[in-house]
Amino acid sequence: MGMQDIHMIGADQVAAALPWTALVERLGRVFREGVEAPPRHHHAMQRHDGEATMLLMPAWEARGYIGVKMVNVFPQNAEHGLPAISGVYLLSEGEHGRPLACLEGSELTRRRTAAASALASRELAREDSKTLLVVGTGKLAPMLIEAHAAVRPIKRVRIWGRNPAKSQELATIYADRFDCASVDDLEAATQEADIVSCATLSSEPLVCGAWLKPGAHLDLVGAFRPTMREADAACFERGEVFVDTYAGAKGEAGDILQAIDEGRFAFDKIQAELAELMRGDKPGRSGPEAITVFKSVGASLEDLAAAIEVWEQLEGRR
Repeated sequence: MGMQDIHMIGADQVAAALPWTALVERLGRVFREGVEAPPRHHHAMQRHDGEATMLLMPAWEARGYIGVKMVNVFPQNAEHGLPAISGVYLLSEGEHGRPLACLEGSELTRRRTAAASALASRELAREDSKTLLVVGTGKLAPMLIEAHAAVRPIKRVRIWGRNPAKSQELATIYADRFDCASVDDLEAATQEADIVSCATLSSEPLVCGAWLKPGAHLDLVGAFRPTMREADAACFERGEVFVDTYAGAKGEAGDILQAIDEGRFAFDKIQAELAELMRGDKPGRSGPEAITVFKSVGASLEDLAAAIEVWEQLEGRR
């Protein structure tokens, strides 16, 4: 099988092949059924302008597809006006291991990340959640707005960012779909929100547990390194805490690890990981007044699920 037989699937095609409802369903199914996913490989690369990181994220089904994502993280790209993260996904068929497609990685990643948050919201957020607060204005912010709105009856969207011009710009984009506004008072906005979704690279807590209203759902997507943090320890003390995977949370969920270091949370207080929720092994929220917290750091299972969804949508094999 030559390279000419491998389908190259660009960002636009990836986006078009991943409507939210189908992607959330696919993720739920793959979490329920499970895949083999060894730990991701981190390789530090010394470059002429500082350190970069290569991440390799393999996963495969017992009787099906095989995939691996390769991601290059170049923090120094900010100085050149380029995204810090870029990558590709290679999908192979499981019968003979032949490569099928090479998919653009950034679009795949941001959509599967938001879909995992939406899957958690579908399981954990109150069904009458109408107000969404998005904290952060990066590439994930618009995805989180769309994904949460696909699973809950979102009417009001509020956006907070360090750069008010960016949050204003994002609010304008979604003004035709929601009552949408940029806010500068994070505390007041948090107190009113049914769902708070954070996707920043912050290393200091932005959201305080004391601000969350009864029944709120907090979605923490940023902080994917132990040194990063978006929520203070009170969020985890007050909330019923769920994670995408225990393994990911244990190694990389900065918010959780720092709350544990402060003696205000313990790893065994986590209620469930997504696979347990999807299989019905563990319950979701305990009642309408409970505060639920979902912390994700990403899992190679999610990438594989999204890549399969793209491939099957494009192949029309339904």
